[in-house]
Amino acid sequence: MTLRLLIGLLLVATALAEQPVTITFRAMVGKEELACGRRYSGIGITKSTITPRDFRFYLFGVRLLDENAKEVPLDLTQDGKWQLDDVALLDFEDATGPCGNGNPETNREVIGTVPSGHVYHGLRFTIGVPFEKNHTDLTAMPSPLNLTAMAWVWNSGRKFARFDFSSTGAPRGFAIHLGSTGCTPDDSQTTMPTRCNALNRPTIELADFDPGKDVVVADLAALLKDSNVDEPGKIVSGCMSDPSTPACAPVFGNLGLPFSGQVRKPQTFFRSSTGSK
Repeated sequence: MTLRLLIGLLLVATALAEQPVTITFRAMVGKEELACGRRYSGIGITKSTITPRDFRFYLFGVRLLDENAKEVPLDLTQDGKWQLDDVALLDFEDATGPCGNGNPETNREVIGTVPSGHVYHGLRFTIGVPFEKNHTDLTAMPSPLNLTAMAWVWNSGRKFARFDFSSTGAPRGFAIHLGSTGCTPDDSQTTMPTRCNALNRPTIELADFDPGKDVVVADLAALLKDSNVDEPGKIVSGCMSDPSTPACAPVFGNLGLPFSGQVRKPQTFFRSSTGSK
């Protein structure tokens, strides 16, 4: 056997040992697909009508569960735009109509590989950006961690999720921006914080998920079902992750996050949908 043939066989064996995986996400408002400029009624406790303006979020640490319920990390494809190391950005706005602050390109998939020869039946991932990447210079980071629309103040890092919309009672806008809070030290624009009182990075588990045929649904109506989206805020309407903002309590609850001493509840924002790829 020649050396060239041996190398070729080894490359084929290596490729066969890896199984490609595409995890598809869908942004929904109840039973309807989320789209910029579209109106959705019956939202929240006031049954308000909303119009999306932005809908995107970071996630990291994607893991599949194998037949032994063992976590297997998804090795993300490094595409230079949507995926960096183990971080991915999901972006459902298309810069049309009221989403004019966004980007024309969208991304609804997380793509990578896992070891072949296993049956994968569950999914776990964390919303947000890892601490060491979150508190970094926006201008020095590659995509997707260099987006100004997802930047927050230096001390807090990035917006992990940005869900903006207008509502019947808040026509100028209602915003949900998820991110870390209470980060210290905060005495300079160059010193990385060493801790945050609230990381605000929920880990999501979908125990019954087939990556070959199921999709992950992010349902804005489910996120807002306990919220009054018509109530104006003192400065801005909505939730900016501030622990003193009452509007954050129902949102955090439905994300599976504790808020101001409340008991953490199971998340209801994400669900698995079968046969929708």
